[in-house]
Amino acid sequence: MTRSLGGAELATSIRNDASVAAAALTDLGIRPRLAVVLATDDESTAWYVRSIAAAAKRTGILCDIVDLGASATTGQIHGTLVELGHDPDVHGIILQTPLPDGTDLDALREAINPAKDVDGANPVSLGRLVARLPAFAPATAQAVIALLDHHGISPHGRTAAVVGRSTVVGSPVAHLLVQRNATVTVCHRHTTDLIAGTRDADILVVAVGIPGLITADHVADGAVVIDVGTTATADGRLLGDVDAAAVDGRAGALTPVPGGVGPVTTALLIAHTVDAATTQHAQSRSDSVLAGFRSGV
Repeated sequence: MTRSLGGAELATSIRNDASVAAAALTDLGIRPRLAVVLATDDESTAWYVRSIAAAAKRTGILCDIVDLGASATTGQIHGTLVELGHDPDVHGIILQTPLPDGTDLDALREAINPAKDVDGANPVSLGRLVARLPAFAPATAQAVIALLDHHGISPHGRTAAVVGRSTVVGSPVAHLLVQRNATVTVCHRHTTDLIAGTRDADILVVAVGIPGLITADHVADGAVVIDVGTTATADGRLLGDVDAAAVDGRAGALTPVPGGVGPVTTALLIAHTVDAATTQHAQSRSDSVLAGFRSGV
């Protein structure tokens, strides 16, 4: 029987810790605030954003949904991100994808203030992550590692395969696994033999958004399988990238969809926002002290 690697308990623990820190900031007059910028009518995105807002409310932080509409231009989105980046009352910023056709995603990611980049989208954040310098990792990639830790599964010395190479999940989770001393293979749409790339892995992470892509043939006996996929169906269900019924009994452990990576991701976004608010408050106090010193106050 395949073990279920649920994320609800871990997500609750992360939110509880963030709630304590948020309350301490609120006592100081600092109310952590997250801004989620979106420009789409995609239902999967709408479900995800609702989950973020709900998690924020449970944690006691503010969450602004900045909906620019599915016809928003690069200029409109860019201007909004820059404005939020300069707003001292906003501590965390998320640019939600997908975006309207024709928008310049690279330029928009660069417009996110790195100090407020709680989902690790700005290339500065990603570069610091690879260099093992302090930065917010993309929350979904970090959620994969957090789930492994929570369930007592160490990547150290093990083989891992990551299906997907996006800068949101695949590439950063591969780097995080390498930092945990795993030997990692990255597969993608141009991999000619996907089964050969995944069937011997001790840990398999799948993040491509193709429901049912991974079957028993792709999975080693006893492997740990982390399903990051969440594709919304017309009847409101969420489907993962792994055929759970097919791998049941073959995989040693599998994250459920929903209820696995998703709740941990949203909890980490909230925790990152509280951390960012804490850092920005400390920096503001330091700047004030320095300004007073220079003025002789």
